[in-house]
Amino acid sequence: MLLKKSDTVNHQPRHIAIIMDGNGRWANNRGKMRIFGHKAGLESAKRAVNFAIKNRFNALTLYAFSSENWKRPKKEVSDLMKLFLYSLSNTVHSLQKNNIRLKIIGDISRFNFRLQKYIKKTEALTRKNNGLNLNIAANYGGRWDIIQGVKKIVDQVQKGTLYPDQINESMFCKLISTNELMPVDLVIRTGGEYRISNFLLWQIAYSELFFTDVLWPDFNHDIFSNAIRFFLKRKRRFGHIKNTIM
Repeated sequence: MLLKKSDTVNHQPRHIAIIMDGNGRWANNRGKMRIFGHKAGLESAKRAVNFAIKNRFNALTLYAFSSENWKRPKKEVSDLMKLFLYSLSNTVHSLQKNNIRLKIIGDISRFNFRLQKYIKKTEALTRKNNGLNLNIAANYGGRWDIIQGVKKIVDQVQKGTLYPDQINESMFCKLISTNELMPVDLVIRTGGEYRISNFLLWQIAYSELFFTDVLWPDFNHDIFSNAIRFFLKRKRRFGHIKNTIM
């Protein structure tokens, strides 16, 4: 489904981030194991990527696995890792065909060697693509992201290549995981929860937030369109006051 030209002529979001919540509940509601929900969620993610391509968004960031998700049952975590590996190994052709540049943001060092290998291989193969920038947040946490940036600053200061008075927001943006992209314009969260869950804390400082009760496997183009229309109705002032009579 394409958005109408009248919907997107001005202020179309460039970078959209989605907290994909509700896979487990979707499966439980159907009397199935949680992995069935995660598999259905993968298909929903594919639909979201397809929507982003058709509507020519610049970047889409999907929250797939948080640094806190390791606390889940070992069997579920193991199944998620296998699903992640399967997805990477079977989507390279599609990524290339659609000119998608894939980047995994998060601490991949905790993943097994084979998964790390596929991540690096897929990123390398799609690095020169200049269509949609697709970020998958895996073993990711917003606090972790900020701390990694701070560590880089400390390292530069200790080496004498950076002075404290040179530190500002602009240079810090270049040290976090989404350093090559513009800030997030719109955050979408499915599943009926109303929180950020440690997702892109720095990047979403002025993002618009759209929440829906729809569980992630049921997320479709119509709901995505509703989120975009919600965004287009917002008056984004970024701290300024416009059209005020003094």
